[in-house]
Amino acid sequence: MKKSLCVVGLGYIGLPTSVMFAINGHQVHGVDVNRQVVEMISRKQLHIEESGLSERLKDAIDTGLFKASIEPTEADVFIIAVPSPIKADKTANLEYVRSATESIVPFLKPGNLVILESTVPPRTVEDVMIPVLSESGLELGEELFVSHSPERVIPGRVFQELVDNDRIVGGIDEQSSQMTMELYQSFVRGNIHLTDATTAEMAKVIENTYRDVNIAFANELALISEKIGVNSWEAIKLANYHPRVNIHTPGPGVGGHCIAVDPWFLAEIEPDLSNIIQLCRHTNDQMPVFTADKIEELLKDNFIRDPKVALFGISFKANIDDQRESPSLKVIEKMVERGIDFTTFDPHIKENVVLNQTQHMETALSEADIVVFLTDHDEFKTLDPEVVKSTMNNKLIFDTKNVLNLDEWKNAGFIVKRLGDSKINKVKVKS
Repeated sequence: MKKSLCVVGLGYIGLPTSVMFAINGHQVHGVDVNRQVVEMISRKQLHIEESGLSERLKDAIDTGLFKASIEPTEADVFIIAVPSPIKADKTANLEYVRSATESIVPFLKPGNLVILESTVPPRTVEDVMIPVLSESGLELGEELFVSHSPERVIPGRVFQELVDNDRIVGGIDEQSSQMTMELYQSFVRGNIHLTDATTAEMAKVIENTYRDVNIAFANELALISEKIGVNSWEAIKLANYHPRVNIHTPGPGVGGHCIAVDPWFLAEIEPDLSNIIQLCRHTNDQMPVFTADKIEELLKDNFIRDPKVALFGISFKANIDDQRESPSLKVIEKMVERGIDFTTFDPHIKENVVLNQTQHMETALSEADIVVFLTDHDEFKTLDPEVVKSTMNNKLIFDTKNVLNLDEWKNAGFIVKRLGDSKINKVKVKS
């Protein structure tokens, strides 16, 4: 049965989710407090970059099944998909979730289902949402049903993963879980696993914390490799041939709204029992500092005074425009603190959002002494070394994401450095 939906939050998760429900026949009313976002969406324009979103948004609006507004409306189902960032003290900021929940209370009626998609600390549904929803006067589990179904998608592949990935559904009771499962079955082909709300919250946080811990391990391997003359990328690749080993890759830090944030949710609720989690967070948070140190070291080792640095890549991962919690931003901070001249460039971020950003690669390269690759965009993988060096002062490359064929760049006359690899400038061992 097709439902009417009110989706609160039209960002990286809320908008694709709204569109997906709409193109599968549901009537969707999308809500965002940012009037400019609502106006852009209503004109079929995107404020975020996501493959396949533009075409689907146009279809959803043209069929009359999706519209955007700054105010909620009555519906059968309410989905909350707002940010849940961390504060400066590393505690969760749940005001967006609380405010979004408060905004729908006047529109609730018997039989409604409320779903939280935002990734949150365990017990957020019970301790934050339920007290607010109770103000509606509706009896929970009898007249009002509530669940948590966390998003499990990756930017750049959202629509594929919305359909194909398994989904977790945790209701405050069995009926809430069943209603939520039936709704998502309108487009989800993956398995839907039912549990309670707090376990669903915990499972999502575990997923991202696992990845953060794994990346921290890879980063420590990179730091060790720097000291002992090893290419950590090669060593990790070889180790991963073992059938029970799956180590992630190192880099200049961890970004994004999930992996860099969610582990702190566990550290906040049980600080004395999350020692490994906190240590790994600190390891990954220190990688931008290590990256900045290496930039300075490379410049000094090559006797470059008053250098100009070209920082390539602002978003937190390849081929997207999302710069939330990006380690590139922290590298930029360190450049400012140390008084190093720099220019930033990212082909996926179409408006200048950070200091000294340019929309033209040639401008970033002009008179640069070193190019630092902080994100592994596809556009960077195909760069021609001859073109890159044509306007540079000095020819230094620092690849923090293993995005380049550095032998090709060495042959073009560049001095090259890869993060976690102190082997690259040594004579290769003949096989």
